[in-house]
Amino acid sequence: MPAFRQVGEKQLPNPVLCMAWSPKRDLIALANTSGELLLHRLANFQRVWSLQPSEYTWKEITLAWRPDGKILAFSLGDTKQVVLCSVEKAEILHVFPVQSPVSCMHWMEVMEESSALSSFYNSEDKSKMFLPKLPTLPKSYSTTSKIFSEEKSDEILNLLGEARLNVLVLGGGGAFVELYAYGMYKIATLGGVSGMCRSLSLSSDLKSLSIITEVRSADDKAEICYMQLDTGLLSSCLPEVTRMARKFTHISTLLQYVHLSLTCMCEAWEDILTQMDLRLTKFVQEKNTSTQVQDEFLELLLWGQSSPELQALLMNQLTVKGLKKLGQSIESSYSSIQKLVINHLQSGSEALLYHLSEVKGMSLWKQKFEPLGLDSAAIEGAITAVGSFSLKANELLQVIDKSMKNFKAFFRWLYVAMLRMCEEHVQPELNKMTQKDISFVADFLSEHFSKNEELFDRKGKYFNVERVGQYLKDEEEDLVSPPNTKGNQWLKFLQESKHLKESPLLFPSYPQKSLHFVKRMMENVIEHCLQKPAEVIGKSVTVAAFFPLYTVLESSENAARLFELPSLWNDKKTKMHYVVFCMPESSPSKLYLLRRGTDPNRHVPNSVMSMDLSRHLDNTKDDVDVQTRHTFRCLDARFYDDEMLTVVLQGSGEQSSCHFLAQLPLASCLACETQFNWDSNLRLAQQSGAIPCQSLLLGNQWRELESMKAQFVAVNGIRKVSCVLSSNLRHIRVFEMDVEDEDDEGADSQNASTDQDGLETTLTSQGHAEESVVAGGAGEESEESLQKTAESLESEEALELS
Repeated sequence: MPAFRQVGEKQLPNPVLCMAWSPKRDLIALANTSGELLLHRLANFQRVWSLQPSEYTWKEITLAWRPDGKILAFSLGDTKQVVLCSVEKAEILHVFPVQSPVSCMHWMEVMEESSALSSFYNSEDKSKMFLPKLPTLPKSYSTTSKIFSEEKSDEILNLLGEARLNVLVLGGGGAFVELYAYGMYKIATLGGVSGMCRSLSLSSDLKSLSIITEVRSADDKAEICYMQLDTGLLSSCLPEVTRMARKFTHISTLLQYVHLSLTCMCEAWEDILTQMDLRLTKFVQEKNTSTQVQDEFLELLLWGQSSPELQALLMNQLTVKGLKKLGQSIESSYSSIQKLVINHLQSGSEALLYHLSEVKGMSLWKQKFEPLGLDSAAIEGAITAVGSFSLKANELLQVIDKSMKNFKAFFRWLYVAMLRMCEEHVQPELNKMTQKDISFVADFLSEHFSKNEELFDRKGKYFNVERVGQYLKDEEEDLVSPPNTKGNQWLKFLQESKHLKESPLLFPSYPQKSLHFVKRMMENVIEHCLQKPAEVIGKSVTVAAFFPLYTVLESSENAARLFELPSLWNDKKTKMHYVVFCMPESSPSKLYLLRRGTDPNRHVPNSVMSMDLSRHLDNTKDDVDVQTRHTFRCLDARFYDDEMLTVVLQGSGEQSSCHFLAQLPLASCLACETQFNWDSNLRLAQQSGAIPCQSLLLGNQWRELESMKAQFVAVNGIRKVSCVLSSNLRHIRVFEMDVEDEDDEGADSQNASTDQDGLETTLTSQGHAEESVVAGGAGEESEESLQKTAESLESEEALELS
């Protein structure tokens, strides 16, 4: 019977650019050339969901699963962005920019244990004891991130995941390599990497990072090189890195929450609120009299009389109906903004202050955190910036409260005045107006309806009756109408006190700046505070090893790089880095294995070895033993687990049209004790003849892939599944690797489970053909084998009955 059970097959409409199995579930993510990100289930290769996040063409895309399998990270090469997507609902949770297009990514989980880490993992986040849960943002706003508007969800923990540290590693061209804790907070920016990164693997003990790069050699050839970077600082300070990363990731998420809250406030503010300013400006430009606008309104307030121009403005342009609508719009808009400030903006600011204060406490423990770049002075600056933002938010609340009272009184009086102009009935409760009300409206007119020539030069209008919108404008300019602080006893006291005036305990208020401006300033200060550890940790990373391997064939330079070898693997038990690759120019029928200890100072005796891709098939025919030797070429190879490789092989010569899926055990290869003396001045391909070689032992762990030009494979040893992709990147077959295929029953179940738009295959004939290969081309089954099969079935039935 053929090895491995085929459980799905499909012909896809668009070529696949990238594919990756979930580490925890039988799910595989695919990205194709049309811009779709697809998630399929193992059973029947059923589609779970599809996502089209942008209109960009996906010339290059990379995928990586978070180790818990709940979040999928992907990057579009032409957008310079990394997107974190929820697997459950296909929702984009977080997007962050990067400085260079991402060509590869790797997401790993730290497996090192220590008493300090165990206590941290098991301890409860104390912020829950002191801070209320962040209110969910209203769903009515278009820019609201779904993760912050999801009911009954813990927003922060959805992004953070478990307390155990996990690191997303990004690589690209131009020496671009960055490490992101929990997939969000950048903990290291690495230098010293030359060329284009093609593959990455960070060891689970954080001691080193393996990188496959493509560089231009002196003879202008594309050269594949292996590089190992020493990340010892991350490993030696792992408990401190974990605590710092967890806290900074909280802060990064809170910054996103504050940003979305302010964006919702901007949406709640309506352009209709500026109509009064524009109509009053037009009134000034068109009127013939030299009377001031505020005088016109004061005459209407005191004597109940108005000029023909003002009456035309009120009755023809503003109208009674328009005034009522304007009043309702202002009340609704201001109330929404007020709620967003109180419930969301201030809650996010308080949480930021709490977490930054904890980070400041960490920074004062200089013995532990100073080597990581935590600077207490920079963190103090970030705390001050958040305090200033909180003050500006409180100032906006005061302006909203005052404006709502002013507009309510002003519109109530003006509504009655316009009804009288129309000679309509005025209800008695509206007609009542005390001397205090008249004084209140008069002060409002005097403050808001005075003509401002300087404002006309800046904004093209003479008036700024509406005072809230200026706080929400993302502009560098000062506020048009800053709050009047004359007579403020507290500010006067501060100005007269030299000690308090320069005290670091008091937050600067920036009275001339908008809320948007102070928010952007706060973000810049915090980003600078967060970036310093990444720079310090990045500078501590050094190059531990650099080996040029081989040159790339010109015909393959434009191939699908995301699938091409070399392939990297980290053995967590033996703490080793593995690299599997082929060198088509020098040794087309060999598969090479390079290994390095995760500790750069550890010596590995037999670091390079090769496997001869040939197999002896016993062919018995007419009682004559003929031994034939078949040579294969490796098309793709991936690590199934620590002890097994999954490979796609192609026959040579007459069998060049035959493709095979096989499992290669590494035990015999790794047991090789023959030493290889590596000359670092030469490429490995130039020394391939001296590399120790082991013969290939397939056993029965292989099967022919009929009717398919197989080229690439993706595997998941934990779930024991594999996915084979054809050379045209459209034809896919999915296998369970620990189950043998059955003859008739397997064929029937496969045909029944094949997707409706998949290929129609006859697995029964495939099964017979592949069995004949295993038997060495023996042809039809003999009666003896059928008799043995029947006997075995009878014995199994007897055992079940007993």
